[in-house]
Amino acid sequence: MWRSNPTWGKPRIQAELRKIGIEVSDSTVWRYRPTRGSPPSQSWRAFLDNHVRDIVAIDFFVVPTATFRVLYVFLVMSHDRRRILHFNVTASPSARWTAQQVREAIPYDTAPRYLLRHRDHIFGTDFVRRVESMGIEEVVRAPGSPWQNPYCERLIGSIRRECLDHITVLNEWHLMRVLRGHVSYYHSSRTHRSLDDDCPDPRPVVAA
Repeated sequence: MWRSNPTWGKPRIQAELRKIGIEVSDSTVWRYRPTRGSPPSQSWRAFLDNHVRDIVAIDFFVVPTATFRVLYVFLVMSHDRRRILHFNVTASPSARWTAQQVREAIPYDTAPRYLLRHRDHIFGTDFVRRVESMGIEEVVRAPGSPWQNPYCERLIGSIRRECLDHITVLNEWHLMRVLRGHVSYYHSSRTHRSLDDDCPDPRPVVAA
């Protein structure tokens, strides 16, 4: 009776049984209730893998200067080929400034399906409206879960270890110059295991 009438509840089942002379308790009705398995939702990792060509990730990281100022670096990264689409530096980030960076990084005719970001007040109304107007769906990672934005976090770690940990930044202009050089190296020379030991800009194999 449960299987033939999936929309019925327990009282309806009991009432129909009484009509044919069968009195049963609540617990008996529930005992024979079939379990309806819900289709499994894809994991976060599966989502990233399944939509790798449709995801752009963004993030901030901070860089102290020689004069103890704090500069903020904003990155826009395409999951496909791990390319850095855009970066910029500011001492005072805001939702409007961040929205403008996304606009500069992603032309409307090349907008991805998803934009992956963390939860922060800097992604305020101006930012959300700009992303919506571009037809992009925001995917917000859970609080305290940097592993949900793995490619951007890995990129930031690489920039620190391979570049910024070895220099003293003087000011915004100096940091932009350093980052431009490193991004050029990153795209054309740095290999990635996830790209079959190739670079974001494919690098030909040179015969020995």
